Amino acid sequence: MGLRTRSIAIIAGMASLRQTTPCGRASRGFTLVELMVVIAVIAILSLIALPSYLDSIVRRQIADALPLADVAKPAIQAAARLGAPLPPDNAAAGLPEPDKMVSNLVSSVTVQDGAIHLQFGNNANGTLKGKTLSLRPAVVEGAPVVPVAWICGMAKVPDKMTVRGTNRTDIPTGLLPLSCR
Repeated sequence: MGLRTRSIAIIAGMASLRQTTPCGRASRGFTLVELMVVIAVIAILSLIALPSYLDSIVRRQIADALPLADVAKPAIQAAARLGAPLPPDNAAAGLPEPDKMVSNLVSSVTVQDGAIHLQFGNNANGTLKGKTLSLRPAVVEGAPVVPVAWICGMAKVPDKMTVRGTNRTDIPTGLLPLSCR
């Protein structure tokens, strides 16, 4: 059997593998309806995942902004360690004015009665712009040697500790990082 004859036999065999519909026409792939169903399923799954992804972006931005508060913590911790009143404002804490303490995500950092308030703005997500996150010092009364614990947002105060300052957090709880809920 020559090469040409073998090629014709192979092609004839492949032609016999082709499926036919009841009307006798050859089937050539997916129908438009089948493709539309697949696209609809993918769209639905994307719509389910998108809000979760956007919330994670907001939580990440909050976590990225928290280190700016570290600038204000030493003065507040020193006052607590000495048993002195906590700084009532930025000037008493030795910090610049609130609107001068900024970052990519934060438009101001305010110290008020020992609490640190981060005001979101600048390049923060639209959900965060104009919102505030508070970090409040928690101390053990009568034991200044115990380090200050920082209570972020809506987080629970540790047992036997007293929190100082006002919580001005107005970010929805679901958008806060776990350490701030």
